[in-house]
Amino acid sequence: MATVGVGVDIVDVPRFALALDRHPKLLTRLFTDQERSDANSRPERLAARFAAKEAVLKTLGSGIGAAPWRSIEIRRDASGAPSVHLHGAAKELASRCGVGELHVSLTHTDQMAAAFVVASAAIGSPRGG
Repeated sequence: MATVGVGVDIVDVPRFALALDRHPKLLTRLFTDQERSDANSRPERLAARFAAKEAVLKTLGSGIGAAPWRSIEIRRDASGAPSVHLHGAAKELASRCGVGELHVSLTHTDQMAAAFVVASAAIGSPRGG
């Protein structure tokens, strides 16, 4: 598979936590039930997932608004490793870009959260051979 895009984003955790406190509906607007459960309501974990969603959009050559936030879902497997799952508009956008798989890495402290995303081309796509 060929790499067809990369994206990175960083989020200020205290600022993000303040936004969530001031606007409680943001939680359900930005995150799926599974994401909120995986993050255990910890602001640094939610901030890392938000950074991943922005990094995914950058990887797909788009910006905020190209797909609903909840159409990009950051899950963790049994070992705790994160993965990207796309739905609806985000999945269609990735398909149009020839993306077959997205690889994500998350990191955070109490102050900062960051995500790095790499997109691989779908096998048989013009970009993936």
